[in-house]
Amino acid sequence: MGGHSMRVSIQHHDFDVSAEIAALRESDRRVGAVCVFVGTVRDRNDGATVSSMELEHYPGMTEKSIEVMIDQALQRFDIYGARVIHRIGLLEPTDQIVMVAVTSAHRGESFKACEFLMDYLKTQAPFWKKEQTPEGARWVDARQSDDAALARWGLDKPQS
Repeated sequence: MGGHSMRVSIQHHDFDVSAEIAALRESDRRVGAVCVFVGTVRDRNDGATVSSMELEHYPGMTEKSIEVMIDQALQRFDIYGARVIHRIGLLEPTDQIVMVAVTSAHRGESFKACEFLMDYLKTQAPFWKKEQTPEGARWVDARQSDDAALARWGLDKPQS
């Protein structure tokens, strides 16, 4: 892996995508491709208006589970490095919520690894999301389409 030792950050504050990419690529001359996914908070979900979203996690356990998935991505795909940032706390529409960045020699492996990590984050990483809607607060579950995306990587659905 390149000069970036920190692979996973769970944080309240926002992140700078270009600074994160620069740190991930830093002095690694093998890198020919960087694939980055940034997820943002939408103002609607399942037909309801969302005014804010609150995310909670298990400190220590969440980071460890994402580290394990990065190790799996490094084994499955021909990639050099990966960086995952996930925000917690109170977020509003248009706020950045997650970033997955992957480096490799060629784009194909970076795209696959990035999607693999994002599918994992959406379904199995221990985060809990509570949305504020006009009808009140509601907890959000992973969608069936997210479970199907996970299955194509040969991974089981999360335990309920």
